[in-house]
Amino acid sequence: MSAGKTILITGASGGLGQAMARKLASDGFDLLLHYRSNHAAAEQLAVEVRAQGREARLLAFDVTDRAAVRAALDAAVAAFGAPYGIVVNAGITRDMAFPAMEDGDWDEVLRTNLDGFYNIVHPLTMPMVRRRKPGRIVAISSVSGLVGNRGQVNYSAAKAGLIGACKALALELASRQITVNCVAPGLIETDMTENLPGLDELKKLIPMQRAGTAAEVAAAVSYLMSDGAAYTTRQVLSVNGGLC
Repeated sequence: MSAGKTILITGASGGLGQAMARKLASDGFDLLLHYRSNHAAAEQLAVEVRAQGREARLLAFDVTDRAAVRAALDAAVAAFGAPYGIVVNAGITRDMAFPAMEDGDWDEVLRTNLDGFYNIVHPLTMPMVRRRKPGRIVAISSVSGLVGNRGQVNYSAAKAGLIGACKALALELASRQITVNCVAPGLIETDMTENLPGLDELKKLIPMQRAGTAAEVAAAVSYLMSDGAAYTTRQVLSVNGGLC
């Protein structure tokens, strides 16, 4: 049962985050919606969630700012209690050939996609354990973290590291009935990809000959957050049309 359970979604104002929020709200979860700067999109999403009869509260911070993240999450736990679940979704790309990559391109991607996982999950782990109830942690990785992608050495490294972190944390939290899993999307239609050069050619490389949708990624997250996934942990659920 999802009634009375709260899930934190990072990067909730983006395309994937919005789809996950709508789906999880329809599943009956209350939500903590994180955003960095797009307050208008986050507020509109909160209105939609509340229209479904669920609670929606906004949290604004940069996931790379460890002190700010901890302060915000400590305050949220004090005010609302520990969440049932976390979706670590906030991420960025800085795609280019490796020889052309500058230090900042590497650092920003690793800090957001990998350090961001630590910054979010670490302050919430013990509060979730102290609930003495089952919980869920889902990190959004990528097909790039499974097989590597040309022009994404930084992103592939970060997303592969995310998978390793989740597999290790799953072992530590299994006895507490807190599951830890990854969802690894492939090419997904969002605002970030609609103007991607060579999009039609990329689709031809996918066995299903199309891009996925944000709703299809949200469905995978919904399953991993459900009671039916109580015995599913330390796994990577790929949503990539058969790409790997």
